Amino acid sequence: MEDRFGVRMRIAGLFAGIGGFEAGLHEAGHETALLCEIWPPAAAVLTARFPDIRCVADIGALDALPKDIDLVTAGFPCQDLSQAGRTAGIGGQKSGLVDHVFRLLDKDRPPRVLLENVSFMLQLDRGSAMDRLVTAFEARGYRWAYRVVNSLAFLPQRRERVFLLASRVDDPANVLLADEALPTLPDTALDTHAHGFYWTEGIRGLGWGPDCVPTLKNGSTVGIPSPPAILLPDGTIVTPDLRDAERLQGFAAGWTEPATRAGRASLRWSLVGNAVTRPVAAWIGTRLAAPGRYDLARDGAVLEAGTRWPRAARFDGFARRAVAISAFPVWLSRPSLHAFLSHPGVPLSERATAGFLSRIERSRLRFVPGFHERVRAHLARMREKSPQRSREARRLLAAE
Repeated sequence: MEDRFGVRMRIAGLFAGIGGFEAGLHEAGHETALLCEIWPPAAAVLTARFPDIRCVADIGALDALPKDIDLVTAGFPCQDLSQAGRTAGIGGQKSGLVDHVFRLLDKDRPPRVLLENVSFMLQLDRGSAMDRLVTAFEARGYRWAYRVVNSLAFLPQRRERVFLLASRVDDPANVLLADEALPTLPDTALDTHAHGFYWTEGIRGLGWGPDCVPTLKNGSTVGIPSPPAILLPDGTIVTPDLRDAERLQGFAAGWTEPATRAGRASLRWSLVGNAVTRPVAAWIGTRLAAPGRYDLARDGAVLEAGTRWPRAARFDGFARRAVAISAFPVWLSRPSLHAFLSHPGVPLSERATAGFLSRIERSRLRFVPGFHERVRAHLARMREKSPQRSREARRLLAAE
């Protein structure tokens, strides 16, 4: 396909998951020529949602990309890079699969590559993963730019991911680093706004957010879901319905339903947690079609060898530089979290609530005033519904 301003790009989607990159890029007018995904439940979703696009299972068996590819996308596996995962680094068994991307680049030389992964990769092992990636791109004649983008800019989910765009034909900074918006932070009042948190935490590292859910996780390796909890303004604590989790990633409710033909229904939570947030990909796709203009005043210090990786940076062909820019390229209007939810959630169980309350009472974490009392009240309601009251629940409710 001719590669010029205003012409939609042909995409090869590697490690495609459930098609977050592709769905968002299609929304911006681009088209996909190839998909590659080895996990059967994810591949089943791709086959159902993109029926006319060839889908290859094993990237290791892919000899070459289709002709005239303008953009390669790859949300390569994050298990070895995430804070909640193995933290084995980019050389780990899963995340090391990104080497196949460079194998294909060496053969086909596509003009652009777009990668996505967890923001923890900037810290793990002093950022060796990022250094390895950008060094590989530079050796092949690509300029690059990357940025941590927060899905909260688009949807009520606080989710930070690194997006790295490398290009041999134009300046990727004009795509990823041209936009910035000031977020409108919500009121944190418990009576008016829902609050999302992870009920499995509570001692440290609490995933907490007013008027949003914390990062949706992929659950366990055997498919046990790990949904967050949401404290609603009426005092009820629920875990969201899977269909709302799909919507919190920008997909239509039921997007992952085809996965049930290839695996357990509970695996759909993993598919959602692993996905690229669709509207983030749509924003990038819009900028790929119509680049902005990078402001050189954002340039920071030159990144010398061993320097800690910042949250945004670029390589202009001569030097690596830090970039001063936030994680919010836009700030889209959206309903409050409790109004966004379209499906009834499941009340957090007595046991789960009691365990969470026990942990936060022993921790030094700070919460919105009145939060403890609302958790305690939810526990009391769950006790009343339960024919057997646990010893732990009775102790917690009798405290103070």
